[in-house]
Amino acid sequence: MPLPYGDQVRNANRTRPADSSLPLLFLDVDGPLNPYAAQKERRPEGYTTIRVALEPGRPLRVWLHPDHGRALLGLGYDLCWATTWMDAANRWIAPVIGLPELPYVDFTGALFAERPDGVHWKTERIVAYAEGRPFAWVDDEQGPADEAFVTAHHPAPALLQHVNPRLGLREPDFEALTTFATSLDT
Repeated sequence: MPLPYGDQVRNANRTRPADSSLPLLFLDVDGPLNPYAAQKERRPEGYTTIRVALEPGRPLRVWLHPDHGRALLGLGYDLCWATTWMDAANRWIAPVIGLPELPYVDFTGALFAERPDGVHWKTERIVAYAEGRPFAWVDDEQGPADEAFVTAHHPAPALLQHVNPRLGLREPDFEALTTFATSLDT
């Protein structure tokens, strides 16, 4: 399946300064980039399979689409990992999909922590990392409590784009990200 905007990649290899005026795009791996919930016996069309041994024992099967990196780089965002993979995403995921080394949100000490208000354990750290910059966050686990938290604690526009973990990032997701980034320019 060809990804949207493949022909419209804008200066994909440019280096962006840390204080860029571009919005941030927080990327989760499992769900958006690795459609882990797809049928186990059928790799999605266009995806490649890698085996990753993050810990001793049985390697993890990961499906990745090689065109995702190019498409993401062309959206007009500063990209940042927001995943349990943290810096390991730079070693295992980025090279396969064509992304450079990216900064990451450090979730050390917060991984899988349950909150009584139902807010996802990533949300507070993502808002803190954004430091008031507009951002979009693609993940398969956000919900209404996360939307409410971001609205209450983040002064800039934000898009929480839920991605179906059976499908991964699809054309409607890229369209929503493009629309959001474009809306910030007006």
